[in-house]
Amino acid sequence: MNDTRQSVGGVPETGDPSAGQRPIGPNRRKLLGQAGAAALATGGLAIPVVSSAQSIGGGSTSPSATFAGVNNRRVMEAFELRVDVASKDARVPAATTVNNGDEARYPDKGGTYTKALPHDSFGRVNLNAYQTLKTALNSGEFSDFEKIIIGGTRTLNGPQGGLAFCLEALDNAQFGQPQVPPAPAVASDQNATELLEHYWASLLRDVAFTDYASSSIAAQAAAELGSQPTYLGPRTSSGQVTPNLLFRGAFSGETPGPYLSQFFLQPTLFGSQPIGQQQVTYLANVDYGSGFAEWLDIQNGVDTGFRNQVDPQLRYRRNGRDLAAFTHVDVLYQAYFTAFLVLAGVGAPLNPGNPYNNSRTENGFGTLGGPDFAGTLAAVSTVALNAAWYQKWFVHLRPRPEAIGGIVHLIKTGQGSKTDVKLSNVILNSHGLQQSFNKCGTWLLSQAYPEGSPTHPSYPTGHGAVGGACITVLKFFFDGDFVILNPVVPTSDGLSLVPYTGSDAGQLTVNGELNKLGHNVSFGHGIHAGIHWRSDSDTSLLLGEAVAL
Repeated sequence: MNDTRQSVGGVPETGDPSAGQRPIGPNRRKLLGQAGAAALATGGLAIPVVSSAQSIGGGSTSPSATFAGVNNRRVMEAFELRVDVASKDARVPAATTVNNGDEARYPDKGGTYTKALPHDSFGRVNLNAYQTLKTALNSGEFSDFEKIIIGGTRTLNGPQGGLAFCLEALDNAQFGQPQVPPAPAVASDQNATELLEHYWASLLRDVAFTDYASSSIAAQAAAELGSQPTYLGPRTSSGQVTPNLLFRGAFSGETPGPYLSQFFLQPTLFGSQPIGQQQVTYLANVDYGSGFAEWLDIQNGVDTGFRNQVDPQLRYRRNGRDLAAFTHVDVLYQAYFTAFLVLAGVGAPLNPGNPYNNSRTENGFGTLGGPDFAGTLAAVSTVALNAAWYQKWFVHLRPRPEAIGGIVHLIKTGQGSKTDVKLSNVILNSHGLQQSFNKCGTWLLSQAYPEGSPTHPSYPTGHGAVGGACITVLKFFFDGDFVILNPVVPTSDGLSLVPYTGSDAGQLTVNGELNKLGHNVSFGHGIHAGIHWRSDSDTSLLLGEAVAL
């Protein structure tokens, strides 16, 4: 992602500084160029493909001796391969997992996820209810989860998914640092800068990305965010944040070309069915959660009665609200399956390490061919999702941006004594916060969805983890250096596509546009909708990559 380089077999790895420190099993980066028959047997993903660590013994007993009654050589070979791979995976140490300490730091749990539990009139969680949540998380027992005291009709979103055992990849407990470091502490300048980015994004939700260069709001956002040393977005070579760079990811290949990935724009076919890339979106200037009573209902999990207002006109994605609308209802790996269809449709070459490339007599199909590509995207998605859920619920419990917006509101309205949390002046004295107040009349962070965030902790994000896994799979199967021809960009109204003719039009590679797609999706559900922090997405993409590898 960051500094893309080629690994064995021409498959890109991320150049994140932490990449060399990731917990890797034997041959974990061994990919197509050296995979041979073992890779085919394991389904085409990086070796080792994983198994249930808990079912494996010390490896001293010969599988052949244990299963002497098996009289089919192929069945025995398959079993021995599974045991060998599972044994290697089981020897990968459990990862170090550390949270940021906010749960212990604040007695009122103001720096911790508490959404859908009951809160008092100031937005402080009922501590008895919070303890029922903690009891369930600590025990992992279904009966304890049934005893959690909730505040409204919304239920908690699948916490036990993080406890599911994985039979295809490393166990959830084997992922942690460095892919998922502690989230920024709620009182830190880093967290304040990320919240500031949210306020600016809420003000730009209905501005087309192609209009950022001429938007005075985008210019103000770029100037203020660029002045923050803790801003994690991309900058120019001189260290500036320009309107064109706002809300982009910082991985390799994300800054050339339009904000939106070509995989979000190029038409394609799903078999015989055309996919034109237009979508249902929501009406402009209709936001939610900026009134305190409404905000409190949202925190309690109470249905506010509001619903997203659908734009009757189908549009190409062109602004933050469109990305928020897409990620509100998208199917788990929808964007990446569509990217696969685009790659296949434009004839993108396969990874140079594919052993079928130079075969005179055969082509890949069930292994290292189209059906394998499609099936692997589906298979890796749920593995990555559950890995993220383990971190969300059982390690970090990071609060949602909307919740910290409530603390901002308390402090700015002279009620700071009603919360144990202290926030950085980076957000409290910011121009972006004042601009949001001028528009909304409160200090709360407006939301793209009437229910605000989903009812699970913020860090890491499922969209990002699935995205990181899926784009890694696509990089594995296709030539990442291939330049996408005839790039397009949507018009400001989203009614049509026009050729993209910028000077960097020839720099839009498969890898870069896949990295961009990962952030388009995860930021669409995050920064643009108002429900995930930037660091949620960045971390999750790397977690998903590690799961896939």
